Amino acid sequence: AMEKSYMSVFLLLIVISCALAKDAGKKETKETAAKPKLPQTLSRGWGDQLIWTQTYEEALFRAKHSNKPLMIIHHLEDCPHSQALKKAFAEHKDIQKLAEKFILLNLVYETTDKNLAPDGQYVPRILFIDPSLTVRADITGRYSNRLYAYEPSDISLLYSNMQKALKLLKTEL
Repeated sequence: AMEKSYMSVFLLLIVISCALAKDAGKKETKETAAKPKLPQTLSRGWGDQLIWTQTYEEALFRAKHSNKPLMIIHHLEDCPHSQALKKAFAEHKDIQKLAEKFILLNLVYETTDKNLAPDGQYVPRILFIDPSLTVRADITGRYSNRLYAYEPSDISLLYSNMQKALKLLKTEL
């Protein structure tokens, strides 16, 4: 039994999990439930003027046929890490401009495609997929235990990673 509890503590440390945030989020939903909700756009607040795809399948199809890289953001509405990154992403003018060159998808659920969780199903995480539908494992954040995690303080790294996803495209094709 001792080994098991060590293991679960270890797993907790590996991921910025938003399980802890769920209780804090519940209070908010009670208060916000009273206010009428605006219709949810596909952007979910990551960039309302950008064009977002609705499903993973549609995103793959469009990446392949438009020859644009795909950027997938996994997040959860009641996760403070996701919320903070979303705010930084939405307010970063250069990122919003550069994002127009991508097929964009943000997901609040996991797909069945294991390629989208190469090192676990944590949020927030951002992956790039090239038009040949290959996950760009070479484009990572700065955390060795959560390769595709970004925090608001990593926003300039995310920007340069977006540039990287576009640059390699030009040289390969």
